[in-house]
Amino acid sequence: MVDSFRTQASLCPITKPVAHISLNFSVQDKVRITNRLMIYIAEEYLGRMGYGNTQVLAVRHNDREHPHLHLVINRIDNDGKRISDKNERLRSIKVCRELTAKYGLYLAPDKAHVKRDRLREPDKTRYEIHDAIKSSLGHCRSWDELTATLAQQGIETIFKYKGSTDIIDGVKFSKNGCTFSGSKIDTAFSFSKLDYALNANNRPEYKRNTPPQEPKLTQPQTKDDTLSISLFGELFNNGNTCDPDEEAVRRAMLRRKKKKRGFRI
Repeated sequence: MVDSFRTQASLCPITKPVAHISLNFSVQDKVRITNRLMIYIAEEYLGRMGYGNTQVLAVRHNDREHPHLHLVINRIDNDGKRISDKNERLRSIKVCRELTAKYGLYLAPDKAHVKRDRLREPDKTRYEIHDAIKSSLGHCRSWDELTATLAQQGIETIFKYKGSTDIIDGVKFSKNGCTFSGSKIDTAFSFSKLDYALNANNRPEYKRNTPPQEPKLTQPQTKDDTLSISLFGELFNNGNTCDPDEEAVRRAMLRRKKKKRGFRI
């Protein structure tokens, strides 16, 4: 198999000719995920991702409680052409969510079920920051308090200002050399939502002895939530999570959605 992969890859030499993708299913669907269904879903995933005309090695592992499948893919197709990996992370998220819905698979409601001990960088640090913000936010009444609390846990808070003004319109958090915007950690952690939560802690009803409620966390959007969705393509040589091309595509998609909504109205 290795010799065959090498021969085909030599038709169009590139730096990383092999992709490694892991499709992970929820333990809730363990009984349903037969070998046949797993391969069927994997083939549909490969087709939608543009890997329908190349060499693929598929291996099911049983070393974890949740069903999962490893795909080793030749990025040089059977015609000797390079398969584009542009915006692969975003496309993978979209395809996985579509397949999850199509096959009625389990979709975890939040990040609570993600196994922290299995995460690698930068996901490991991103979840550490997520958990620190979540546990601290309910006890802080200002940005100064939140910033100081996070600093005690080795997390730096970085504000983004609008142009040359002193108006804050964004926030980032940094730890272990990894920096993430608040919304990349969780959609509930954008600057505006965190600011609202902090202001809410100062309302009269929060000044009694009863502890403030934690903000409701929304469904995570990023690729890196390895087990928070039932089917997920993890790209092991995908580089930095904050790829500018991917971010540009995401924003363009959001703009198109807004235009469509406006047209319907």
